[in-house]
Amino acid sequence: MKRIGIVTSGGDAPGMNAAIRAVVRLAHIRHLEVLGFERGWEGLLTNTFRPLGPRSVSGIINQGGTMLHTSRCPEFQKKEGVLKAAENLDRNDVSGLVVIGGNGSFNGALALSKESNTDIVGVPATIDNDVFGTDETIGFDTAVNTAVSEIDKIRDTAMSHERIFIVEVMGKTRGFLALAVGLTAGSEIILVPEVKFETRELVESIEDSRRRGKRSTIIVAAEGVGETRAIAKEIEEQTHSEVRLSVLGYSQRGGAPTARSKFLACLFGNKAVELILNGEKNKVVGLVGCEIAAVDLEESAKSTKPLDLKLLQLAKELAV
Repeated sequence: MKRIGIVTSGGDAPGMNAAIRAVVRLAHIRHLEVLGFERGWEGLLTNTFRPLGPRSVSGIINQGGTMLHTSRCPEFQKKEGVLKAAENLDRNDVSGLVVIGGNGSFNGALALSKESNTDIVGVPATIDNDVFGTDETIGFDTAVNTAVSEIDKIRDTAMSHERIFIVEVMGKTRGFLALAVGLTAGSEIILVPEVKFETRELVESIEDSRRRGKRSTIIVAAEGVGETRAIAKEIEEQTHSEVRLSVLGYSQRGGAPTARSKFLACLFGNKAVELILNGEKNKVVGLVGCEIAAVDLEESAKSTKPLDLKLLQLAKELAV
């Protein structure tokens, strides 16, 4: 093996650049050429890439986003697109491909693995932290810290005006981010897509808090729980209190990665290169306990990572 490729696909996450840097430099000292395909799967379809070396990745470890850019690529969801990508990998003599991204990226990588002889290794990087086979993904810690920092400021206003605030964080289908943010920020209520709720239950919880002397409430809600503006209105009508909604939005994806996200990027990048050199194809690297491990790409792509619902109970008890 003499040449490998890198692609960053799907939503960006802080620490992707650190992962690119790790793969490129570790591949270089092992005498491997590296091609960086640009704009996600689109780069594989259009055969758009650039050679990457140690100096190409200088100064990017502390930068958010991805230097290779990323995009959605509907064409890659069709078999014709996957075959075209496989053809371009063969044309460029790419023996190994490192895919940095989340669940959507790994489903694409799985489809590509069935049409290509290239050894594919996934590096989990997503603020959603929903990749099966790893306790934590690159970028998750950064997104949690970003959201908690904003909620700390919102709480000052909530307490000053004795208001109820709903803070919407990312998470269309999973609640890992909302759960970690809510628990860490000390919110009174956490709403996640995995757990159904009635507005009346929220109102009862808020009223119970007031009976215990609390004059303000922070509710952290994943975007996938429903229309948060409508939820805010219902709570306002039933509690006869002012309710404000704050949507944190894309700021959670941006910014310099935390030390934790950069640390994982270095470890995951090292494991990815190691797997490729050892001929262990179609794997996803990850953190399991205190160990850097790997699971089969198909198992990761097709399995659902469980949310630890005990943490919801813990957050409730801590909000007493």
